[in-house]
Amino acid sequence: MVTTAMQILMVLAWLGLVGAIAEGLRRYTPVGTEVTRKVVHIGAGQVILLAWWLDTPTWMGVTASLIFSGVALISYHYPILPGINGVGRHSLGTFFYALSMGLLTLAFWPPKLPQFASLGILTMTWGDGLAALGGQRFGRHPYRVLGSQKSWEGSLIMAVATFLTCLGVLSGASGWSGQVLITAVLVAIAATALETLSFYGFDNLTVPLGSAVLAYWLMG
Repeated sequence: MVTTAMQILMVLAWLGLVGAIAEGLRRYTPVGTEVTRKVVHIGAGQVILLAWWLDTPTWMGVTASLIFSGVALISYHYPILPGINGVGRHSLGTFFYALSMGLLTLAFWPPKLPQFASLGILTMTWGDGLAALGGQRFGRHPYRVLGSQKSWEGSLIMAVATFLTCLGVLSGASGWSGQVLITAVLVAIAATALETLSFYGFDNLTVPLGSAVLAYWLMG
C-alpha cells in the first residue's frame, strides 16, 4: 500500500522532473520561452494521471492547487518561475491552470469520478498545449475572435488532440461505446470553441471545467 507520504513524494518528484527539464531547455537551448512554457504546461498536467493511479486523497489535490495558485500569483511580480511566467506578464494562465486542478479535484474526487477531472485537465494540457505550439509552427490561416488571434491549423490541432484525449480517458474508464465516441466529439468541439476565447489565460479555466462538466453530463 502506498502511504500518503509516498504519494506526496512521487507527485513532487514528477513535478520536479518537469521543472528541471523546462529549466534546462530555457538555459541551454534556443527553443524559446513559449516552448519551455508549454513543456511545463503539458508535463505538469500529467500529474492528474499519477494522482488517479495513486488514488490520492481530495485534500492533497486541493492543497496543492492552493499552494501553486499562490505561487503563480507571486511569480507575476517576482521572478520565481522564470521558465513559465515573466514579471508583469499580462496573462493569468498559470494561476487559472492551478485553480482548475483544485476545482476539478474538489468536484470529482469525492464521488469517485476521477476520470472526469482527468479528462478536463488533460484536455487543457494536450489540446491547448499542442494547439499553441502547432499554431505557431504551422499556422498559415489566421482568424480573430473578439480581438484574439488564432489560426485554423491550431484550432484543428486542438480539436483532434481533445478528441483523442477524451476517447482515451473515457474508454479507459468505461470501456468502448458509441456514447463515449459521441461524447469525445462534442467535448472536442466545445473545448475548441472555449479555447478561442483565451483572454488573459482564462481558457486555462474554462476549457478544463467546461470539458469535464460536459463529459460528465453526456456520460450520465
